[in-house]
Amino acid sequence: MNVYFLTFGCKVNLYETENMKQLFSEAGYTVSAEETSADIFAVNSCTVTGTGDKKLKKELRRLRRSYPNSVIVLTGCFPQAFSEEAEKIPEADIVTGTKNRAELPSLVESFIRERSHIVSVCPYTRKEKFEDMCNTRYENNTRAFLKIQDGCGMFCTYCIIPYSRGGFRSKPIEDIIAETKGFAEAGYKEIVLVGINLSFYGVDFGKRLADAVEAVCGVEGIERVRLSSIEPETITEEDVKRLSKLEKLCPHFHLSLQSGCDKTLKAMNRRYLTADYEKLVNNLRNNFKNCSITTDIIVGFPDETEEDFRQSLEFAEKIGFARSHIFPYSKRSGTPAAEMENQVPEEIKHRRAAEMAASMDASTRKFMQSQVGAVFPVLFEREKSDGFPHGYTPNYTPVKILTKYSNKSLRNSVFYVKIVSAEKDHCVGKLIINN
Repeated sequence: MNVYFLTFGCKVNLYETENMKQLFSEAGYTVSAEETSADIFAVNSCTVTGTGDKKLKKELRRLRRSYPNSVIVLTGCFPQAFSEEAEKIPEADIVTGTKNRAELPSLVESFIRERSHIVSVCPYTRKEKFEDMCNTRYENNTRAFLKIQDGCGMFCTYCIIPYSRGGFRSKPIEDIIAETKGFAEAGYKEIVLVGINLSFYGVDFGKRLADAVEAVCGVEGIERVRLSSIEPETITEEDVKRLSKLEKLCPHFHLSLQSGCDKTLKAMNRRYLTADYEKLVNNLRNNFKNCSITTDIIVGFPDETEEDFRQSLEFAEKIGFARSHIFPYSKRSGTPAAEMENQVPEEIKHRRAAEMAASMDASTRKFMQSQVGAVFPVLFEREKSDGFPHGYTPNYTPVKILTKYSNKSLRNSVFYVKIVSAEKDHCVGKLIINN
C-alpha cells in the first residue's frame, strides 16, 4: 500500500516525517511521491498558531473529499496538545500525538483490519526519555537534519509547545555520534542540529549544547555543522568560547528575539532582556568571523503600545539582522497570552508587521551588500527551475552562480566562490576554485 506524507511546521517536524517514512518503508509500505497514488495519508501537524490549526483542518477536509476511501492518519503536535478536539475531527481515521510514533504502522494495520476509529494519544511524564527513532536519509537534500533535543519547559505565555512536546529530553552523545557517522557514510557534507528548544540540549543529564556540537564536529567526513534556532538566555560566554574553536561549525546563529522591547519580553515570559541579547550578539560577532545573526520577531503582542513597537523596531535595526521572520501575534487557545487584556486589533498588528518587515528587508539588503568581495566555500544544492547553481556559504548567505558549470551538476559539492554582487535576498558569485 502507498503512503503519502504531509508536513506542517518546523524543521523538527520535517525530520520526524522523514523518520516516519522510513518506519513505513521498513514495515513494507511504499512511500508515495504523488498524493493521487496514495492509499494512506499521514498528516504530521503543527499547532503553534490557531491559524495553523485552521489550515490543518481545511487540508484534512480536502483529503477526505478527494480520496473518500483512503486512510487518514493525524499525528503530531495538534492532537498531542488538544486530544479531545482532535478526536472529534471526522476526517481522521487514526489520531495520535508526538509520542510512540514507532507504533504508526501497526495502528494503520489495525484500522485496515477492523475499520474502527483509533485514538492513541499518550500523555508525557516528567521522566520521559528521548524517543529514539530510526536513522534517516534525505533523498533530495544535501544537508541532513539531526534531531538531538525535544520538549520545552519554559512556558512562554504565547506558546503551546510545552503542552504538545513535554519537558526537556536529549539524545545521548553516543547516539548522536553513531547517527552522524551514518550520515557521513551516506555522503552528506553538512549536518543541521535541530530540536524543539535546542539550547537546552543536555539539561536532563548534565551536558551542554557545546558537548553535542563538539561530538558531531569530531566525525570524519562531515565538513559543516549548523545550528537551527537557539534561545539567547542559555548561551554563556564559555559556550561561545568552546564553539568558536570548532572549525566545522558554521558562523550562523538564529537567535530568537521575539521582541526588542523589555516590557513585552517580560509579558511573554522570556528569560532575557534586550541588553542580554545584545551582549550575546556582540560576543558571537567578536568570536566568529563574518558571523550572521538571524531571528524571529513577533509584533502586536497583547498590550504592545505604539511606543513598545517603536522600541522593538529600533532595537532590531540596531542589531542588524541578516534575515528575519516577522509574525503578527496569533492568539493560541490554551496559553496565558490568549486570555490577556488589551489584545491588539488585527489591522494594527498587520500594519506593524509590514513596517517591521520592510525595515528588516533593508537590513537583509545591507547584509548581502556587505558580503560583496568576500570569498567563501559554497555547498551547492540541486539546481532550481532557472537551471543555475544555488548554494549556501558557511554563514548561510544564499549564493547564485549565473553561469553553467559545463554539463555537470554541482549538487552536494563544495566550491570556492567570490561574491561579485548582491540582490535583495541573495548574492551572486563567481566560481573560482574547486575545494
